[in-house]
Amino acid sequence: MLVSVALPLPLFRNFTYEVDAAAAARARPGMRAVVPFRNRRQMGVIVGAAEPVATIKLKRVLELPDDEPVVSSGMLALCDWMASYYVVPLGVALRCVLPAALLSHSAPAPARLTRRVASLRRDLPSLLHRDRIFARAPQQRVVFELIESLGGRAPVEHLTERMSFSPSVLRGLIARGLITVDAEVVSRDPFAWRAVQEPAAHEPSDAQREAIEAIDGGRPGDVFLLHGVTGSGKTLVYIELLRRVVLEEGRTAIVLVPEIALTPQTVDRFRAVFGDRIAVLHSALSDGERHDEWLALRDGRKQIAVGARSAVFAPLRNLGAIVVDEEHESSYKQGESPRYHAREVAIVRARAEGAIVVLGSATPSLESWVNARTGKYALLTLPERVGLATLPKVEVIDRREPRAMRRQSPDAADWLRAVVSEPLELALSERLRAGEQSILLLNRRGYASFIQCGECGDVATCPNCSITLTYHRTPERLVCHYCQHAEAPRTVCPRCRGVLLRQRGLGTQQVERLLADRFPSARIARMDVDTTSGKWAHAEILDRVGRGEVDILLGTQMIAKGLDFPNVTLVGVIDADVGINLPDFRASERCFQLLSQVAGRAGRGPKGGRVLIQTRVPDHHAVRCAVAHDYFTFVRQELEGREAPAYPPLVRLANVVFSGTTEAGTEQLATAAASWLQTLLRKRPMDGVRVIGPAPCPVERIKNRWRWHLLIKSEHPSELTRLGRYFVERFPVPKSGELRVTFDRDPVALL
Repeated sequence: MLVSVALPLPLFRNFTYEVDAAAAARARPGMRAVVPFRNRRQMGVIVGAAEPVATIKLKRVLELPDDEPVVSSGMLALCDWMASYYVVPLGVALRCVLPAALLSHSAPAPARLTRRVASLRRDLPSLLHRDRIFARAPQQRVVFELIESLGGRAPVEHLTERMSFSPSVLRGLIARGLITVDAEVVSRDPFAWRAVQEPAAHEPSDAQREAIEAIDGGRPGDVFLLHGVTGSGKTLVYIELLRRVVLEEGRTAIVLVPEIALTPQTVDRFRAVFGDRIAVLHSALSDGERHDEWLALRDGRKQIAVGARSAVFAPLRNLGAIVVDEEHESSYKQGESPRYHAREVAIVRARAEGAIVVLGSATPSLESWVNARTGKYALLTLPERVGLATLPKVEVIDRREPRAMRRQSPDAADWLRAVVSEPLELALSERLRAGEQSILLLNRRGYASFIQCGECGDVATCPNCSITLTYHRTPERLVCHYCQHAEAPRTVCPRCRGVLLRQRGLGTQQVERLLADRFPSARIARMDVDTTSGKWAHAEILDRVGRGEVDILLGTQMIAKGLDFPNVTLVGVIDADVGINLPDFRASERCFQLLSQVAGRAGRGPKGGRVLIQTRVPDHHAVRCAVAHDYFTFVRQELEGREAPAYPPLVRLANVVFSGTTEAGTEQLATAAASWLQTLLRKRPMDGVRVIGPAPCPVERIKNRWRWHLLIKSEHPSELTRLGRYFVERFPVPKSGELRVTFDRDPVALL
């Protein structure tokens, strides 16, 4: 028997192998296969039968680790679509759908966690009978009756280690036929440590009820865009959808969230309603935990998968619904091959499997909004907050200063005022006196953005990347946020030997220190990449906020969405201008979404809320529309700005990135590729396809690799697919200089 095997390699082909007679009867598409490839063992996936190849002596499959396929036929079809659309080999697409533990040829799967459990084998109802049996073994009687009191079963570890009984006591009970000891598989539930909450009793509002009824009336494959202001109760709509799909119809569902930081709160809400039907899938889990959750979903022991973007590949059968919360978030886009977007994959999977998709957001992406406006998606609206809550009042604090007012050497009080304006400082003081909570956003971590010599102007930069080093105070070091290069802070300028080194820019560490000096009694928690590197650090910080143990929560964008704390009555944006002028066509959209989302954290309880935004560009349309909670005006103005030159969603886009170890070689490769594409389009014209560039990437060098890029714009997605596949497969890339070409379809950023 011959089989076609897809390998996770950058080669646009599958490979044919023989299967011996003993294994041929069970070799089926979707099963893993360990095969020889270039003198080493490689794990692949069987994708079908293969035709004989007369001129080549075929190698034989070394091992079939599975008794059943680990990739369903539907998932194989989904990966085939991904391979075509995102222009990657099928084996690379298949790599996404399996846990890392199943991709290793040396260990087919991590051992299931087991424990030894002692169980009663006989019942001894008579007290006289017990007195006679245990007359000379009082310890055996104590253990027997302890197991009995624990429901007839108890872990051996609990009896021997925690209760300090000798193993010989257990052996005596086993020998007398009174108990048995068996190995039991233990599910490594990553959220077992969190208590299951009581489900909150909520009566749907009229708008929520209309949305629920519309979704209930949907047909398989329908896509709904749920546009609801922050705090409008989108989660209740999701829960009611899942209640019908899972509890009433007996089907399965997927809930995607953009940030791992949001997962604990989301899981808590869904577990309160659906109990142990919930499985969690995200990158912070250990390989063993992820494998166990994956198995529980595949085997049908759990019916709802909650997690970040990779949860879209959950191995669920009879899929009924997929929810994509905060669908506008760029974190749904995969940063390495295959560069898929989970929102688009969810829609394709749902249509193939007859499921409904709900995309939820207070600030939908322009792509989703245009699809809803043209009828491709059904639009549902939640225009008001639920209950007595109202949208917070948003005020702009203009941080522009006349030149005459600037001071070269501010004192400590001026340092605070340079960061926290007087209105924001007063508002924080009022919340502290009232026992209310505040959230402060600064989307820049570290202490200072860079260190600059005050004499010659030299700036500390990364030796590997075209980026400045960020100064971190705890621990004290200069760090590159692209390649993680770190070095000790400089005491003298390496260029002029000057000793006047100044800190420029602002980060969350510096704001935290200034706030602690100004409000010494305030309980401040900082939430950024530096403070959340621990496995459950996100959950621990947010739990403290929920328990009222934090007065001021300071953080980067991870605190801007999904959080629901009724006692948060103030949100302050330290610097709304971070990222607003980046050389990227989505910069304004990201700024508007971030400001709107973080503003929505305030006023979610009966006390109301207030939002203060500090900015030096108060007239920018992203700021003005965020202040007015006016999504519609922002969309209209933003779409007008993307007409000339045309950018998504008005056209389809691919960003082709060239990288290499030399600047000249990378530039030559990019120039040659642009010429190759232009020549191809002259020979085989494609209507509405244009090639823009090449040019250096905004960040020219990352991890010692120089970077250039060009853009391919197309009015038709099919033509972009054809051109992309032809280019990636046929454009000759020289082997010198470690040159690489990356094809990024539907990029969310061009940096």
